[in-house]
Amino acid sequence: CFVCCRNQEHLTHHAAWNSSAHVTEAALNVSAPWMQFHLEISRDALYPRASRNVEQLIEWMGNINIIRADLPFDTKKLNEECDCDQIVKPSGTHLKLVVQFQDLGRAMFKPMRQSRDEETSEDVFYFVDFQRHNAEIAAFHLDRILDFRRVPPVAGRLVNMTKELLEMASDENLQDVFFLSPANNVCLFARCPYTCKTEYAVCGNPHMLEGSLSAFLPSHSQAFRYSVQNPWKRSYTFTGKEDWEVNPSYCDQVKQTEPYTNRKRLLNMMDLAIFDFLIGNMDRHHYDVFSKFGDDGFMLHMDNARGFGRHSLDEITILAPVYQCCLVKEDTWLRLRLLSRPEYRLSDVMRESLSRDLLETVLTEPHLLALDRRLQKVLQVVEECVQKHGEGSVIMKEGGQQAAATGAQQRAV
Repeated sequence: CFVCCRNQEHLTHHAAWNSSAHVTEAALNVSAPWMQFHLEISRDALYPRASRNVEQLIEWMGNINIIRADLPFDTKKLNEECDCDQIVKPSGTHLKLVVQFQDLGRAMFKPMRQSRDEETSEDVFYFVDFQRHNAEIAAFHLDRILDFRRVPPVAGRLVNMTKELLEMASDENLQDVFFLSPANNVCLFARCPYTCKTEYAVCGNPHMLEGSLSAFLPSHSQAFRYSVQNPWKRSYTFTGKEDWEVNPSYCDQVKQTEPYTNRKRLLNMMDLAIFDFLIGNMDRHHYDVFSKFGDDGFMLHMDNARGFGRHSLDEITILAPVYQCCLVKEDTWLRLRLLSRPEYRLSDVMRESLSRDLLETVLTEPHLLALDRRLQKVLQVVEECVQKHGEGSVIMKEGGQQAAATGAQQRAV
């Protein structure tokens, strides 16, 4: 802990000396984009298809003053109950902060951990992989393009680690994770009470660091949501296997289990699997739902930072829900087919959408082209199901009815 401790005294003093000069008086504004975003949440999606507020919210998060920075709740809990012998992932892979803006809105900040051109090593397990800020940004744009609208808006931003994070730190626990590197760059690391792992730190250049800002959802007291274990979650040990990985008929069990006896929830699971396959995310162990909407409500597609790690790998097992259940929602099927056409190619639509983010080159070209390749594989899996079971048994309307595409629908896509 020599490097961080020797430099912390200087950084803490610097923050205390300057903190009052940079705090802007906070005021609640009911017309603020974050509040309007909360008001637009419905049973079907986080925001309407024609919402104008989403773009305003993204621009707002990318530019509005930060007046407070804090550790997220799960990190605070880890600091209280940390047992390094029980933690598989190295300290530092979950590096994130909660930031508050001058109009009282909040967002989750995830810093840049991996360069755009760097692929995750094939020897790295999905549960110890880095979280990537650009994956959060790209996942939001893809979710919107697919018309799911289940990922909270995400904006890229270049942050001054000293003025916007350290000087705005809410307590000493957060201040303690900042240090100066040998190159005099301001750095930040994830802290366990028994370790001081600066080798997992992220550093500014010397102060500036890019990251993603994910808009907060309403508080649990206003809109309670609960976490549900993904029935197709992977084993989080080095050798274990889950039932779905060894039983091709696993979906039959899922269909007889609450809440998947509700066909809408089961079809939403297919959407989630397709979404995760396109971004290459193998780390979907849970998903969240709003309790107010019951089993008919949509599933939140949150925490996507482990996507877009390897553009050269198409992990087909992510699609296990689709090829084991042989089900897909009609609206999703039509949208995927549309995005496979040359004039609406998914990579082109993504490239255009991402160009509006404040950060340049959110995804490299190989990652964009991988989306087209993976989309073709999704279509192939569904078409194989159709050949085996018939279109009327595979393509379903959202309520669960058979939805064999009419000739007019087929011509439309």
